[in-house]
Amino acid sequence: MKRLHLNFLGSILFLALFEARAVNAQTTAAADIAITHAKIFTLAGPPIEDGTVVIHEGKIAAVGAGVPVPVGAQVIDAKGLQVYPGLFDSVTQMGLSEIGAVIATVDTTETGSFNPDVTAATAILPSTAHIPVTRASGITEVIAAPASGGFDSRGATNLVGGQASAIHLAGWTVEEMLINKRAAMVVDWPSIETRSFDFSTFSMKEKSFTDAKKEYDKQVNDLADYIEQARHYAQALQSSATASFRRDVKLEAMASVIRGEMPLLVFADRARQIRDAVEFCDKQKLKIILAGGTEAWKEKDLLRSKSVPVILRPTLGEPPEEDDAYDRLLTQPEELRAAGIKIAFGSFDNSFARRLGQNAANAVAHGLPYDEGLKAVTLYPAQMFGLDAQLGTVETGKTANLIVTNGDPLDVTTDVRYLFIKGQLTSTDNKQKALYEKYLNRPKAAH
Repeated sequence: MKRLHLNFLGSILFLALFEARAVNAQTTAAADIAITHAKIFTLAGPPIEDGTVVIHEGKIAAVGAGVPVPVGAQVIDAKGLQVYPGLFDSVTQMGLSEIGAVIATVDTTETGSFNPDVTAATAILPSTAHIPVTRASGITEVIAAPASGGFDSRGATNLVGGQASAIHLAGWTVEEMLINKRAAMVVDWPSIETRSFDFSTFSMKEKSFTDAKKEYDKQVNDLADYIEQARHYAQALQSSATASFRRDVKLEAMASVIRGEMPLLVFADRARQIRDAVEFCDKQKLKIILAGGTEAWKEKDLLRSKSVPVILRPTLGEPPEEDDAYDRLLTQPEELRAAGIKIAFGSFDNSFARRLGQNAANAVAHGLPYDEGLKAVTLYPAQMFGLDAQLGTVETGKTANLIVTNGDPLDVTTDVRYLFIKGQLTSTDNKQKALYEKYLNRPKAAH
């Protein structure tokens, strides 16, 4: 009886706490936020001078000049400041890799060539130290892509690496962070390599062109066979005789690509890779987003004719070939845009994701129109991954992922004064800022 009584009291206490938290959560969610007297760059029209953005329950409820402030709203006076949509990093390993040199903290790849059932969201670490550093630069959402190479990858790849996930850069759990768990299927397009680096021996390996070409052809044929299996599997799923059908989670995941529900995010840099990948996807009738594209300029006519969007690697890098112009990577974005190709920028790792805006700015300095550079890190990534109904512009009804700055978000000297993710005012504190302040304020040495 005593135990029953204690259990009863415990249940009453639990319910009371639950109701208190529910009321508190409801009160917090119901509080509107109004950003007033700001210059608003909506990216859906001309800038709005002395404008107001009203945020209600995580969404943009109103935007414009002369918009009334709701009674009881939290008001942020942004006079002299600017409002932009949060930046969108199109390719990262966010939450999948912490310290590239410590393999136990890297979860970017799986064993085997075909892993379409793997989702990045399953492995994402919400408490990664990379997230606060990245969002302090105004980046509010990213694509976390498995098997995507990059500075933090240790050279490991898969042919079909798995499903990239679109996430907000705030949340205690992955479920709170998710925008789209299955944003794209990652394919690392093979290349003909006669020289390769062996990470097991830390030395270069040589092979003949004939052997390298045979390896390449086999990988492409294996991918074609796998897609054909997935196509038959998808057809079998739609038939009425599925009672005795053996489920295959890998082919089931690939079936969504076959049905056109998910694009292929194909990593390819060399012209031959790009040409083969685009022609392969066209033949297979698959949606493709090209990632990397170091030599995309060489295949711009093909990319335009097939309406293939391109996510470019960081612009600060050495030219791909010795006889290429020194600014080849800097001028390519405008060359592709002028050819009618939609482009976006990605960091392709975690360590330098904070420089996303600067990469776009470098392209602007080499001919890319400013508006196109800004859209390449906001609206265009959202469009490529089918998320533009939620993100990419400052418009009524969209998710309130916003940044309030004291200047151009593509300028490395600009500060993000306020950052909103899903309508919540989010801290820009991070490890690097803490270290900066610590050593800035260190005591002076005694003389």
